[in-house]
Order: sequence, then structure tokens, then C-alpha cells
Amino acid sequence: MSILEVKNLKKEYPSFLLDNVSFKLEAGRITGFAGRNGAGKTTTIKSMLNLIHPNSGEITFFGMPLVGNEAEIKKRIGYSTGTVSWYPRKKLNDIALVTKKFYPNWDEDAYQKYLELFKLDENKTPLQLSEGMKVKFNLLLALSHRAEILILDEPTGGLDPFSRDELLDIFTALRDDGVAVFFSTHIISDLEKCADDIVYISDGKIKSAMSVKDFCSAYSHRDENIEQTILRLEKEKTV
Repeated sequence: MSILEVKNLKKEYPSFLLDNVSFKLEAGRITGFAGRNGAGKTTTIKSMLNLIHPNSGEITFFGMPLVGNEAEIKKRIGYSTGTVSWYPRKKLNDIALVTKKFYPNWDEDAYQKYLELFKLDENKTPLQLSEGMKVKFNLLLALSHRAEILILDEPTGGLDPFSRDELLDIFTALRDDGVAVFFSTHIISDLEKCADDIVYISDGKIKSAMSVKDFCSAYSHRDENIEQTILRLEKEKTV
């Protein structure tokens, strides 16, 4: 059974259409959600989490429809948008104390582990953090309640190359523990370093959803990496 299934997801805006998006995620695999800015990655993710309401489509987590089971499902998933945009003047420790009340599986040991790893000062406020440290704090909260799936929207945005590599290593360790990791990115080199699968979206439509190996076999020219392949595919559609 897939840990997440998105089927025929559709969301209409006056100037954009998310058009019948479908894909599945499996436990213990890292999936990169690739596409240029404006391709529909954030719209898809927000629809998956009911942060915006799609016009049609089905979304199931752990075999349960999101509609009618949202509270239970969200206790078992971790979500990060990249940066912290709430409680800007509250100390990080106070934000964590509020957040942990929503998760019965909150893991204090994991929280302390990632707090140290990310070198975050609990006595600071989000206003005092760099953009990169805001990303790390949001990820810290997502990683601290034993989530079975992490859904991350541009998690490496704002991070320096060393911190990005550090985060990708964390993704790999979580995958080895059976966690499904789904992260959107337009930094394709990050995807190449750790992803097992790739979901490629362009102009609101899924162009492929398969393993990285199968994607390269199907689309890459000789000696092309994934970044070069996607750049070529994007250029070809405009010709």
C-alpha cells in the first residue's frame, strides 16, 4: 500500500491550471518533486495538505482519505514550507512548546538532537535568525514528532552548500529508518544527490513520476545528468 496517493488532482486559478496531477509515494524512499518556479509544485503540496482546496481529485494518506481524516493524518506527517513566518517575536523554545502539544508522538530526544545539529539557539526569535536558520528551525519542528512522511516545499532554499549537504544526509538517514521524504526543489543537483524517485511537473502537468534510474533511461541523452535533461526538456517545449 502506498503511504500517499494523489489521484487526478485539479486546481484552477484565473491564470494557472493544476491539471489532473497523479503520483504515489512509498515508505522508505526519497522523492524529489522537480520543476521550474511557477510549474505547480507549491500548489500541489498545499492541495495535498488541504491548505488550499482543489477543484477535484483524491488524496489518501496511509490508505485513508484526507477528507474526513485530516486531524489524524496530520499527526503522522511532517510539513515544512522552508521559512518560519509565524510568532516572529516569540523565542524558539516557546514556539516549540506550543507546537509539541499538537503531536502525541513528539520526540524530545529527536528535538534536542536536531537542535544541536542545526546549531539553533532556543532563546532567539525568528526575527533574529538568518533565512537559512529559519529554514532549519522549521525543519527541526517537522523532524521532531516521528513523522512517517515528510512533505517539504523547497527545504534547501536559503541554505548554504554545506548546510544543504548536511540536510540531504539527514534525508538519507530518515529514508533508512523507513520514513518517506518528499521534497520540492528547483535545485536539481540536490535531487541528484539523494533521491530514489522523481516527480517532474511542468506547466501544471505531471510529465513523469518514476524512479530516478527509469527517468534517466527514458529521457536523458548520453552523458546528461538530470539537471541537464530537465533543462533540455523545458527548452524543447518552447520550440
